[in-house]
Amino acid sequence: MRRRSKDIIEEERKITDRETANLRTLRRAVKLLAAKPRSVGELRERLLEKKWTDAEIVDDVIARLTGYGYLNDAQFAKDFAALKLREKPFGKRRLRHTLENKKLSRTDIDNALEAAYQIRPEADLVKTALERKIRRSGLPKNRDEMKKIFDYLARLGFDYELIRASLREIDSPASDFPED
Repeated sequence: MRRRSKDIIEEERKITDRETANLRTLRRAVKLLAAKPRSVGELRERLLEKKWTDAEIVDDVIARLTGYGYLNDAQFAKDFAALKLREKPFGKRRLRHTLENKKLSRTDIDNALEAAYQIRPEADLVKTALERKIRRSGLPKNRDEMKKIFDYLARLGFDYELIRASLREIDSPASDFPED
């Protein structure tokens, strides 16, 4: 995992030539975006880690990259959500939390979730996750095993009602899951 540098206070920033600092910041931004797609918030945070730049230069670079079409939070959120759901079935809660960690706006997150779950409904994803879990560990034989599966699906971020409905469909003696 990447090591985080400590927060730099404004007095520690040393900018002798603004044009050079702007060019260096632009190069770093392009390098960071070449490594992986990032949201505007993530990129801003990474650029401000260096002492040779400041918020004004970073804002200028971000505006320039947005103008070039390299940064688009709405598209990034949609692509990221779709990719995550292709890799592994996740519930809305977990995917929302992941997108919030990417420093995206609530509107972009809501639109991305709506688009992603329109393609692959959450009910289908919970069934896929349940099938994978049962394939690995077998059908639950008792209440404790049923609870472990319930907890696993909850950690994936699925809605509790969806989990209960999916678990009720399992033909097993332990399927008498409580109603609350």
